[in-house]
Amino acid sequence: MEYRCVQCDFPIKTLYIQYSPGNIRLMKCEKCKSVADEYIECEIMIILIDLILHKTKAYRHLLFNVRKLETLKLEELFWKMAVGFLLLDACKSLILESCKGESGSSKGFSSLLSLSTCWKILMDVFFGNLMFLLTFLSVVRIFLSSSFSITRCKDLLFAILISSYFKIFLIAMLVWEFPSPVIFIIDLFVLSSNIVALKVMSESTMSQCVVGACFSAHVVKLSVTQLSQLTVLGHSILQFKTKCLTYFSS
Repeated sequence: MEYRCVQCDFPIKTLYIQYSPGNIRLMKCEKCKSVADEYIECEIMIILIDLILHKTKAYRHLLFNVRKLETLKLEELFWKMAVGFLLLDACKSLILESCKGESGSSKGFSSLLSLSTCWKILMDVFFGNLMFLLTFLSVVRIFLSSSFSITRCKDLLFAILISSYFKIFLIAMLVWEFPSPVIFIIDLFVLSSNIVALKVMSESTMSQCVVGACFSAHVVKLSVTQLSQLTVLGHSILQFKTKCLTYFSS
């Protein structure tokens, strides 16, 4: 993997020259003549804001340049992010079960931690992500049979994992009470972030196929594990309409 200019995606040899500790000079791109990666001198919060705003140059910095600059064990980081991804999906399933319990009975959040509920959450997370993975890899292999490789596949999955950072807000939903449709908004944001990251990671000739594979995989995952989410969303909308009608009728 090589460094990339965050402005035009042109390959470059080095991002900066270090003269002494804390004294560096950022290199310019040979193609666009701009600073190749200005995020090297930026705070992490600025990078995070640009990621939330879906700026492609922030994703290029994260997916190409940071992976080369940091002396991290990428294999270990990949599996840690995969475990975190699955745990956050389990949090989402737990929240949905809590919403169904509150709408159907007076059952509290703590009483959901039963063996049957935990088993259901485990199955939802396992089968949902298994179908997501199989759908994504199958579609990518069908359309990109000539350039399909294990390394390329791992890079695309790494982009999906790292661009699903917005799932972290599901933890806040375990602490504070949010309307259940917020989960649907989080899923939409994760999908849009995945699409931007995959477009950055893939070449222009294959970006549409990869993005289509990602969208198809999300649809399959939704149909397998998140039908309850749509049920809870519909129930919340119905409750909101009932409260509005009661308010205006009185």
